[in-house]
Amino acid sequence: MELIPSIANCFGVSIDELFGYENSREHKIDAILARVDAFGIKERADDAWIEDCLAILREGLIEFPGNERLLLTLADTLTEAGWRRYREWMEYDEAGYLRHRYEMHRDNPFWTEAISVAESLTGTTKDGAVLTKAISILVLLYRNIGETEKAAVCAQKMPPIKNCRELLLASAVDGRERTVHVGEFLLEAARLFCEQLVQGLMTNKRLFETDLPIKKLKGAIALFDLICEDGNFGVYHDSLIKLHLYLSRVQWARGYRDEAFDSLDKALFHAKALEQVLAAPEHRFTAPLVSGVATDLGKGRQVRIAAELPEDWPFWQYPDSADVAKEIKADPRWADWVRRAKA
Repeated sequence: MELIPSIANCFGVSIDELFGYENSREHKIDAILARVDAFGIKERADDAWIEDCLAILREGLIEFPGNERLLLTLADTLTEAGWRRYREWMEYDEAGYLRHRYEMHRDNPFWTEAISVAESLTGTTKDGAVLTKAISILVLLYRNIGETEKAAVCAQKMPPIKNCRELLLASAVDGRERTVHVGEFLLEAARLFCEQLVQGLMTNKRLFETDLPIKKLKGAIALFDLICEDGNFGVYHDSLIKLHLYLSRVQWARGYRDEAFDSLDKALFHAKALEQVLAAPEHRFTAPLVSGVATDLGKGRQVRIAAELPEDWPFWQYPDSADVAKEIKADPRWADWVRRAKA
């Protein structure tokens, strides 16, 4: 028995692999994670799944203590649970800048545990993918509880944009394959850029005293038109839904009432288009810059995205949209839009 670790080391395998247990172990872990995935927590708005998902993961860690895949999924699930159960609280300071309410987030037990789990992983893992995900969890949660210096230290451990996976893949190959990777980068970069543009707008409340947010949001939408000029946006119809919903809220607040409903109609168009995309097992882009890019959608699924738009509106919640909601929903056109969305 004392020689077993040395024998395993000699052959460059784990002790489990030496005795043929590795495959069985991984199959069991795969089954545990599949049970969690089956809840589809990223795609639903409720919190009814929290106790069951966490129980499955905790039971799995009793059988496989210290398993990094289970620990990482636990940290990610705890992060999502904390947001669903306790929400993310923000407010504008006297200068008009958006800040998180640290005192409320520090009492979030799910986030406290998620931080502990992610910290342990960053200190022990040798897996780059696990480290990257754990750091991404820590950056957001440290920020939420006011530990911004810790968040910055974590962020500094990550490579700069020019060294990201998508850009490196585009540089790793030639010919048609390079075209595919460049297209993948353009699409994903557009999505992330537009989300950060919206975050940049929301950070400064005073910007919404002008028409500048309308101009910027229209520019973000035009970026997708620039890449996919044939209107085939694939799964990125989702980004256009969010941008048009938020644009309608800003347009209404600035007095552009007809334009707001035009934006709502465009959000509805993209929602119905996304439903068709997701119903197929695969989607291929056709515009010149992204031709050859394909999205694997598994078995495909029938989803009702359009019907949920009235509840999703305006998607991004800052500045506070309560007054805008009362006004726009009092317009007869809102009821007609809801009817068409739910049809």
